Amino acid sequence: MISIKKTKEKILELKNITKIFPGITAVDDVTFEVNAGEVHALVGENGAGKSTLMKVMAGIHIPEKGSISYKGEKIKLKNPLDAKKKGIILIHQELSLVPQMTVAENILLGSLPSKKGGRINWKELHNRAQEAIKKLGCQFKSTDLVEDLTIAHQQMVEIARAISYDAKVVIFDEPTASLTQEEVEVLYKNIELLKEQGIGIIYISHKLNEIFEVSDKITVLRDGKLVDTLDTDKTDEPEITKKMIGKNIEDFFASKKISKYGDEVIRVENITRKDEFENINFSIKEGEVLGLYGLLGAGRTEVAETIFGINQPDSGQIYFKGHEVNISSSKKAVHLGIGLVPESRKEQGLVLGMSTLENISLAKIPYVHNYGFIQNKEVKEIFDKYKDRLSISTTGPNQKVMNLSGGNQQKIVIGKWLCLNPDLVILDEPTRGIDVGSKAEIHNLIAELAETGMAVLVISSEIPEILGVSHRIITMHQGEQTGVFTDEEVTEDKLIQSITSHAEDICKV
Repeated sequence: MISIKKTKEKILELKNITKIFPGITAVDDVTFEVNAGEVHALVGENGAGKSTLMKVMAGIHIPEKGSISYKGEKIKLKNPLDAKKKGIILIHQELSLVPQMTVAENILLGSLPSKKGGRINWKELHNRAQEAIKKLGCQFKSTDLVEDLTIAHQQMVEIARAISYDAKVVIFDEPTASLTQEEVEVLYKNIELLKEQGIGIIYISHKLNEIFEVSDKITVLRDGKLVDTLDTDKTDEPEITKKMIGKNIEDFFASKKISKYGDEVIRVENITRKDEFENINFSIKEGEVLGLYGLLGAGRTEVAETIFGINQPDSGQIYFKGHEVNISSSKKAVHLGIGLVPESRKEQGLVLGMSTLENISLAKIPYVHNYGFIQNKEVKEIFDKYKDRLSISTTGPNQKVMNLSGGNQQKIVIGKWLCLNPDLVILDEPTRGIDVGSKAEIHNLIAELAETGMAVLVISSEIPEILGVSHRIITMHQGEQTGVFTDEEVTEDKLIQSITSHAEDICKV
C-alpha cells in the first residue's frame, strides 16, 4: 500500500479497560490506542475480547474499570451517540443501511437537515451527502437507491456516513467478509483516503494477510487480556499466530492422511442449472475429502444447494450409493444421509434466538420424540456429546446461540449434522469469519471425519485451506468446471490458472 507520513497525534486511548459480563470477564485490564493517519489492527481468536473492546470504544458497552481519553482529555461514553459526537464511528460487519432509501438518506439518517416547520431540506441533504461521496471518489450518486448498489458500494455508503459525522476514528469490524477480491481492493483504497485525511482506523479481521496488507500496528488479545502490540513491519504471520493461540500453528494442525478410500458415496453427472452452472461432474468416495475451489460467484454454493435438494437441476443425474436419486427437497437429502453446513451460518444455519442445546439438536428432533413429545434426556445427551467432541465453549445448554463467538456458532452448525451420522457432509466456506485456532480445529475435524469413512465436500475460496484439507480438488469459474487435481499434482499456481477465463487451455479436465 502507499506509504504516507504518519502523525504522532494520539486520538483515542483506552487505559486498563475491564468489562465484565455475568460469569465472564470479557476484557481484562487492556490498554489500546490509535493515532491520526494510522491503521491499528486488533486481532485474536473468537472470544479473545475484540468485539467487546470495540463496543467499549463505540459507546455500546460501559467498562467497569479503566479510562478513555480523546485527544488527551478523559471522556465518558455513555452510549453510541456520545461516541459519534466525538467522531468515533463503528462500521459493523452486517451493514446497517435501509435498502429502500437513497444513498443521501442513509448517509444522514438520524440527522436529516430540516427547514422551518420540520420539513426535510432535500437540497442540503443531497449536497452534504454528495460532499462525503466526493471525498471517497465514489462513482454512485446521492440519489441512487442503496438496494441497487453492490455490497462494496454499500460499504462505501457506510464510510461516507462516517465522514459526514466528521469522523476522527473509524472502526472496521470484519469489513471484507462479504466482498470479492476486486471489492476488497476498493476498500483498501478508501482506507488510504481516510488515512490521508488524518483519520485513525481500527481494523478487526481474522484474515492475517489483510492485517499485514493494511495495518501499521497490530494488537493481539487472548482470553480477554492484552498479549502484545507490535509494528506491522517488524513482525510476521507466524509470530502473530503464535501470540493469538499460545502455540506454533504447526503444532495445532494434524497431518492430512490419505488412506484407502471405500465405496462411492455420491456421483454427479452433467448436472446443470440454467444461469448458475453447467455440466458439473464429480464423485466422492468413503473417506475422501473433495475440495471445490473458485471465487465468489463461480457457482459452487449453487452446486451444493442442488445436491442438498434446495434447488433441482434442469438436467443431469445424481447417484447416491450406486442408485440414481431425485433429491426433490432438503428433507429427502437428509433422509438419504446428506448434511449441509451452509455458507452463512447466521442466516441459514442457526436460529439465533434459540439456545445452543436447541440449535445443535434441531436436525435430530424428528428422531428423538415419543408420541409427539421431545425426549429431553436424549437431546441433552446430544448436546453434551458434541460440546465435548467439538470443544464448544459455552456457559451451558441454555445460552443463546447469538451470544457465542463465530467459531463456536460454526461448531454448533457442524454438530447439528454430525449427530445424524451422515454419509456425506457438505461444508460451504466452513471457516469464514472465524479465528485461526477455531479454523485449525475444524480442519482437524474434517480429517477425522474422513478417517471414519465419511465422504466430505469442502467449498472454499481460500487456497491454503483447500490445499490443506482436500485429497482431490475441482475448480470452477463462472459456472463451469475447469479443472480436476489430485493432491499430488496440485499447486497454488495451477489453482489460480484454472479459475481464469482461459482455464480450458491450461488445465486437466
